[in-house]
Amino acid sequence: MVMLGVLQLPCRLHHSLFYSSSQIASSRPQGVAKVVLKKGKTQLFKDGSPMVYSGAVDRIIGKPPPQTGDVVIVADGTENPIGWGLYNSVSMFCVRLMQLQHESTRDPSCALNIEKLLQTRIAEAVQLRKSLALPSANTNAYRLVNSEGDRLSGLIVDVFGDIAVVASSAAWLEKYRIEVESCLRSIDGINHINWRPSLDVLKEDGFDISSLKQTQSSTLPQRSMVRCVVPLIRLWKMGSHTQFR
Repeated sequence: MVMLGVLQLPCRLHHSLFYSSSQIASSRPQGVAKVVLKKGKTQLFKDGSPMVYSGAVDRIIGKPPPQTGDVVIVADGTENPIGWGLYNSVSMFCVRLMQLQHESTRDPSCALNIEKLLQTRIAEAVQLRKSLALPSANTNAYRLVNSEGDRLSGLIVDVFGDIAVVASSAAWLEKYRIEVESCLRSIDGINHINWRPSLDVLKEDGFDISSLKQTQSSTLPQRSMVRCVVPLIRLWKMGSHTQFR
């Protein structure tokens, strides 16, 4: 664990990557690349579009260049940060924005910290479903995380009883799978996690799916998987109308 002032960040992200929003705004933190947008392309992302497509990028500042899944700063044409996100060197979506600059100012604990951000966003998703009475006495099947709808691009989590079924459709999720699963295990009532990579989508996202075919596993006991076959099929048919909302 690396210390900077009163803030902390796990070392696996970079050698040191936990900064306040003011530090992010004033300079490029060591080890963090800056993705600079083309002139006239900034407002779209300030307005909330979460995907920075490669055609909107003017240049990337930082050596060595960022790798897929790395945390990067996104800046306007004058190199003033507008937020931060997760980089992809292959996908047409160059960066998935995770937090805008004004959000970093409001909640600096999440600034450039994907693990803290995952904890915060998933906790917010849980509270939102609770406010909608999910789960309830009438149903224990619902969508817990809905990708961009819950500000976690590429992540879908459906809950069936005590089972969380994760649909991963972004390379960054495979990199931070352990962190995602850790957040889900901390939720009351979830005892099993079934991680299901969306292979075709991951391939388009530039992820090497050959490694997944050999290592893909589930924390589901075999008997639980069998018991879920019929309910899952029925819920899938219903979901085509309800969209699990």
